[in-house]
Amino acid sequence: MSRLGHKIKAALLQLHSIAGLVLALLLALIALTGTIMSFEDEIVDHLNAGIMQVMPRTTPALMPDELVARLKAVPDLGKVAAVTLSSDPSAAVHVRFARDEQGARPSSLYVDPYDGSVLGAPRGEEFFATVRRLHRWLLVPGDAKGWGRQITGVAALGLIVMLISGLVLRWPRRTSSVKMWLKPNLGLTGRGLHRSLHAVIGTWVLPIYLVMTLTGLWYSFDWYKDGAAWLLSRPQVAAARMQPKQPRAPGHPEPVQPVGFDRAWSTFLHEEGRRFSRALLTLPAGPGTVIRFRSWPKDSTLESMRDEFRIDAVTGQVVTAERYADKTLGEKAIAGVLDIHRGAALGWPGKLAFMIAAALMPLFAITGVFLYLSRRKLRPSRQRATLGNDAADRTGERQVAALGDAKGELDGIELRQVR
Repeated sequence: MSRLGHKIKAALLQLHSIAGLVLALLLALIALTGTIMSFEDEIVDHLNAGIMQVMPRTTPALMPDELVARLKAVPDLGKVAAVTLSSDPSAAVHVRFARDEQGARPSSLYVDPYDGSVLGAPRGEEFFATVRRLHRWLLVPGDAKGWGRQITGVAALGLIVMLISGLVLRWPRRTSSVKMWLKPNLGLTGRGLHRSLHAVIGTWVLPIYLVMTLTGLWYSFDWYKDGAAWLLSRPQVAAARMQPKQPRAPGHPEPVQPVGFDRAWSTFLHEEGRRFSRALLTLPAGPGTVIRFRSWPKDSTLESMRDEFRIDAVTGQVVTAERYADKTLGEKAIAGVLDIHRGAALGWPGKLAFMIAAALMPLFAITGVFLYLSRRKLRPSRQRATLGNDAADRTGERQVAALGDAKGELDGIELRQVR
């Protein structure tokens, strides 16, 4: 390798080491919380199987407004923010509540769709909500509006730097050697074992980590989200997505009027019929009358495979309608960022692979620190060896010079004898 190549690799090693030492604990924390959430849906469904189902009845289910009205009789429940309804007659209704004045969100409830009775609060919901806030925003106040969002984004950028520099540093001279690429040498000990585990297992999970970071940046930086929308969406869709919200004129607030579900729900049923398996109805967060509907068809296998409607609760008119089947491949990728991020786009084997990869992150933090410390320990001995080599080189040069002088004297004596 040329001297320039050695200098480039030395610089990359320094960059890789510094980024790893600075971000090791943070990346391990983000990865482990992601590991916990990998099968969140399956765990929560299992824990709450008893309150998520009801006995089907011959009487029709309550309309959403009547359901909400009956809930108001229960004290300290707060304001209803969203309702999840199902086409399955044996499925309970899931009701979520808005944040209170202190910013806390009451626990959601499962409700009997036929009489409005409360079946119970889901177990595990609060735990996973805390883990999610830790994973995305490090529990920094403000959640998505706080500076924890930017910190996790910087950590993701740092991981990309480490992935690229690590791949360059371990690129073997014999690239066709599969054994060198994919088989760790478990017969080694100490520094050699740490290096083998760090490099080889790092190669295994590198594609997964790259997918995780590229999709995770979507949740950290608006410029990244806008750029991805511009790149992957049709021009009119990207323009609508990036259009800033118009601020309300000061002193002229929008009129506040009670918003009900029933009229919009009837419009939704007319649009979708009974093709949906479940529908999430979300009330506007502020003044306004437009309800957002997210609808998953019965053949949906992913969270991203959904239709979205915005329906005016007063007039019952459809404001916008986005059907998953009408999206381009790029727009489907944008809609499925979360499914791609956690491996769900590949089914449960993908989720399992992504979970294992995330769980391995502490291994790279530990072996990376060991390699750095051992390299620091070896540096003085290498410096002494270099000084010894330099001294030996100078001694050798003096010996060569002395031999040259002696040879010159002998040549002079032989020449005089000939004369």
